[in-house]
Amino acid sequence: MPVKNNPVGQINIELSEEVGEGIYSNLAIITHSPTEFIIDFLKMMPGVPKHKVKSRIILTPQHAKRLYKALKENIAKYESVHGEIKDPGGDMTYNLPIPTARA
Repeated sequence: MPVKNNPVGQINIELSEEVGEGIYSNLAIITHSPTEFIIDFLKMMPGVPKHKVKSRIILTPQHAKRLYKALKENIAKYESVHGEIKDPGGDMTYNLPIPTARA
């Protein structure tokens, strides 16, 4: 049943100031199991030997697929206005060590 004063199809959200500031990330590591996708966002800085996970998002496979579709659509919209996003890395294969969790 829709919430009063909330049109059907709209979601009422609250964004705290802290979360609204965001967290910078220049690397995302994605892993998955049969029941979930885990996206760890990191900030890698030159000369720093250890990189910390700044944020972790855990999604169901269905939500991961929705996120993929939404990103694909939004990238297409962005590129139609601003031009192609250049990827200096070429393909999506990176020679990074497999991360290990540490407390």
